Amino acid sequence: MPDKRLTVVVTRRLPEVVETRMKELFDVELRDEDTPLSKDELVAAMKRSDVLVPTVTDTIDAGMIAQAGDKLKLIANYGAGVDHIDVQTARQRGILVSNTPGVVTEDTADMTLALILAVTRRIPEGLALMQSGNWAGWAPTALLGGRVGGRRLGILGMGRIGQAVARRARAFGMQIHYNNRKRLHADIEDALEATYWESLDQMVSRMDVISINCPHTPSTFHLMNARRLKLMKPSAVIVNTSRGEVIDENALTRMLRAGEIAGAGLDVFEHGAEINPRLRELRNVVLLPHMGSATVEGRAEMGEKVLINIKTFADGHRPPDLVVPSML
Repeated sequence: MPDKRLTVVVTRRLPEVVETRMKELFDVELRDEDTPLSKDELVAAMKRSDVLVPTVTDTIDAGMIAQAGDKLKLIANYGAGVDHIDVQTARQRGILVSNTPGVVTEDTADMTLALILAVTRRIPEGLALMQSGNWAGWAPTALLGGRVGGRRLGILGMGRIGQAVARRARAFGMQIHYNNRKRLHADIEDALEATYWESLDQMVSRMDVISINCPHTPSTFHLMNARRLKLMKPSAVIVNTSRGEVIDENALTRMLRAGEIAGAGLDVFEHGAEINPRLRELRNVVLLPHMGSATVEGRAEMGEKVLINIKTFADGHRPPDLVVPSML
């Protein structure tokens, strides 16, 4: 790159400390409003920037990349997941893509355990009762949930986040099971006291809790489809803090309404903010607005990784968190 300050366009509001540091390092265009750009606005931003800093709310497909022009050289994604970016097309056009892996591991694992506890112990129902002012006092059979200790937890996707979930679940006395594209090394399995299942169907049918911790790829779209959801025990619950597309949301809603699955805790949804309205009505479901990575510390660390990726690129080197198609 020429010896000049890079033009950087940020698509959403970021933590103030991150925006301030960007302003010091680059010729940066920040947002005053924290709303997603339209498709046309996003294409225009790509045309006038050396570096675009998008988030998960910005879908960047092949057609948009084709309109980007020759100025854009790096898409420095603010977030670990890049399924909203056509990385293959970007690389073919000479545009690098970077992300922020590893930052949200502990925060997302915390939220996974929070959802497991919320669903099994019926915490939102208790909260709603207290807030309504209708609580008449303690009763022996009121709001009975289930004990977490001793339950079998099946983790779908045993990467960094899946393993962090396993460590927390073990502390609660849960039995750890997992299905993964590749089996973990024996030392890791031993440390987590984890049982590997090559067959996802066999694991799903035996678990008390299913936790979705795998990325969204063509091979994981609707991995938990209607057929596989029907394998779950009627007493089992499912939790998803990964990507909504991994679960067939309509099938899940039907089965929850029919009592064929005991409950669900969802932080992500198949169609983003367009959640199945019937899902909202269910008392055995805990819905959160994509809060898995929402900690002050985590979001600042994400910004720091974005800054390092851009600064390394500006210095003429490969960004440390470069995404290549073979990684997807």
